[in-house]
Amino acid sequence: MTSYPPLTTFRRAAQAGEFLITAEVAPPKGCDPTHMLEMARLLKGRVHAINITDGSRAVLRMSSLVASAILRQNGIEPICQIACRDRNVIGLQADLMGAQALGIRNILALTGDPVKAGDHPTARPVFELESVRLLQLIQKLNAGFDANEKPLPDGATDLFVGAAVDPQSGSLSGLQRRFERKLAAGAQFFQSQLISDFDQLEKFMSHVAAGCNKPVLAGIFLLKSAKNAQFINRCVPGVHIPDHIIERLDRAADPLQEGVRIAAEQVKLARQICQGVHMMAVKREDLIPQILDLAGVPPL
Repeated sequence: MTSYPPLTTFRRAAQAGEFLITAEVAPPKGCDPTHMLEMARLLKGRVHAINITDGSRAVLRMSSLVASAILRQNGIEPICQIACRDRNVIGLQADLMGAQALGIRNILALTGDPVKAGDHPTARPVFELESVRLLQLIQKLNAGFDANEKPLPDGATDLFVGAAVDPQSGSLSGLQRRFERKLAAGAQFFQSQLISDFDQLEKFMSHVAAGCNKPVLAGIFLLKSAKNAQFINRCVPGVHIPDHIIERLDRAADPLQEGVRIAAEQVKLARQICQGVHMMAVKREDLIPQILDLAGVPPL
């Protein structure tokens, strides 16, 4: 059997307090990973790890665990997203132990988007756990026990687990309670939703995340046009792209390049506020190195 020793660049950088850079890449909606690998290879040396989404927006795609394993086999460090929507506690544990066996150590624990939002709206959702209880489950596996408190015969897992956070949530007290619950459940890093209000991010960092000693990565989204920004305002709860950004995109001779400049400006802002950025450039991951260059972020 082929053995794949774990890649731990992301964990080492996080624990060393480095400014962290991750990027999101979706698995294919099919069986051919070629395009996913091409995008991931373009990001090698520019990001500490690549997030592989798990049925984002409840849309069918290749298994995040399998896609992460393909990246791992190609020497690219993945962060494997695991959502509770599609698995019961048996399936969740099975995939987490499988990740360990494949040398995949970074896990992002998510509740998952509602089934009705996706392309199989009549599918049956599971949601036996949600993100906090999934974190608690991983904490047990890392201590050498399964969900029933039975010892794992082959020893404990060694998973470096993170969680999502939304600094733009309307209720700061509710946000603080959930953030603290995720910390207590073992979250070692946090990746945020798309950030459009950096004053809110700064408030979150000073009032909620201060002193937690766990890195928070701000979500930076590449806006491709004014129409794209308006779509996000209509369809993504809790996000409001400011009018002045939409106007910039609308006036630009090349809206995509204007979006690249806006994202670079946001990376610069994030470097002053938090410990990292999580880059999201749906279908244009090839532009992420250009954004980082404009932001003055050197290769790793």
